[in-house]
Amino acid sequence: MSDSAILVVGAGAMGGTIGAHLARDGRKVIFVDRAREHVAAMREAGLAITGPLAQFKVPVLASLPEDLRGQYDRILLCVKAQDTRAAMQSIAPHLAPGGYVVSVQNGLNELDIAEIVGPERTIGCFVNFGADYLSPGVVQYSGRGAAVLGEINGAMTERVRALQRLFCLFDERTRVTDNIWGFLWSKEAYGALLFATALTNESIADCLAMPHHRKLFVSLAREVLNVAAVKGIRCEPFDGFDPEAFSSTSSDAQAADSLDHLVEHNRRSVKTHSGIWRDLAIRKRRTEVDAQLGAVVREAGECGIETPITARLIELIHEIESGTRALDLSSLDALTDMA
Repeated sequence: MSDSAILVVGAGAMGGTIGAHLARDGRKVIFVDRAREHVAAMREAGLAITGPLAQFKVPVLASLPEDLRGQYDRILLCVKAQDTRAAMQSIAPHLAPGGYVVSVQNGLNELDIAEIVGPERTIGCFVNFGADYLSPGVVQYSGRGAAVLGEINGAMTERVRALQRLFCLFDERTRVTDNIWGFLWSKEAYGALLFATALTNESIADCLAMPHHRKLFVSLAREVLNVAAVKGIRCEPFDGFDPEAFSSTSSDAQAADSLDHLVEHNRRSVKTHSGIWRDLAIRKRRTEVDAQLGAVVREAGECGIETPITARLIELIHEIESGTRALDLSSLDALTDMA
C-alpha cells in the first residue's frame, strides 16, 4: 500500500522551495537528499526558507537515499539533470503502482524518466522561479517565475489537474498545458543564454543588456529553437522569453524587445546570477551543461542540424570547470567573436 506522503527527491533550490511550501500548508512531505549535512540539519531544526518572497521555517521529514522505505504515489524529482538516471534507478522501487514522477528540473529529463518507469508514470514540469541552496537546512527563494505542468502525451487528465492544485500552494499562478514540450524546449533556449552569461561574473540582466553581445544571444537562442522546430515542437513564451522573437524570420527589433523583457524580469529577482554560475564560481562543481545543452546537440545531430555556437559554449563551460579558462567577460567575448 502506498504512502500518502509526497516524496521530494533533492532538497536543494527547487525541491526545497516547493516542498517547504507544501509542508507549511500541512501536507506530509518527505525529503530525500544525498547531502548528509543537509539531511541532518533538516531533521534537527527543520527547513528554513529565506529571501524577499518568504521567510519561514517548517519541521520536515528527511532521509538519505539509502535509508528510504515505502512506496509513494507522488514523487517530485528535483535533482540536477546529470543525476537524473542515477536518482531514478534508486527511486524507481519506491514508486507505487499507479503513481507518477514529476520532473521538477531543467532540461529534457522527462525522456530519461519515461524510459525507466514508463511514459504513463511520468509528468512534465516547467519552472522558472529563482532559488538557491545556501547552507544545510537553508534555501533562498528569491524570485517568482512561471510554473507549468503537463502530461508528456499532451492529455488533460484529472491527475495533472490535482497536481496543479497542489503546486498552487507554492505559486497560485501554476497552470496546466497540453504542450509541455513547448515549454521545456523554450527553457532549453533560454537556458543556453544563461549558460552564456555564466561564462562571466556579470549578472544575468547585465549580460543580456550588453549591446555588444546581443547578436550572440539571438544566434544562440535561434540554434536551439531551430532544433525544436525541425522536431515539430511549438515553443511557448514565458517570463519575457518569446520564442517567436528569435525565429529565423523575426526582426532584430523583435529579438531586442524580448531580450529587454528578459532583462526586466531578471532585475526583479534577488537572484542576480544563475545556478550555473553558482556551480562554477561558488560551489566549484560541474554544471548541467552536458545534460542540458549536450542533449540539444545530440538531438540536432539526429535531425541533421549543425549547432556550432551551442557546441562551442559547452566546450567553454568545460574549460572553466577544469580551471583552464577564466570566469570573466573574455570568455563571453570568445563566444561572441564566433557568432
